[in-house]
Amino acid sequence: MFNKLNPILHAQLRLAIVSYLVGKGKSDFNELKQVTGATSGNLSVQLKKLEKEKYIVTRKGFLNNYQHTAVEITPKGLRAFEQYVSDLKGYLKP
Repeated sequence: MFNKLNPILHAQLRLAIVSYLVGKGKSDFNELKQVTGATSGNLSVQLKKLEKEKYIVTRKGFLNNYQHTAVEITPKGLRAFEQYVSDLKGYLKP
C-alpha cells in the first residue's frame, strides 16, 4: 500500500525550498528566490504556508540598511522532509 504524500511538501516550490534548507540549514529570501527561480510574490506565499505548518521559521530585520528575511528549517520541518522522502521511496519499491 502506498503512503499518502505530504501535500505541503508535495508542491514543487515548497519541496524545493525545504530541500535546499535541509542541505544548507538556513538561507534568506533573496537566495531562495535565486535558487528556486520563483517570483517574490509566489515565494512569499509558499514561505508563509511552510511557516504556518512550523516547517520553517522566518526572521525579518535589516542588514546593511536593507530589509532582510532569514529563513531556517525547524526540527519539525526536517522530520516532515525525511518522512516525505521515505514515503516517496515506497512508491519506487512497492
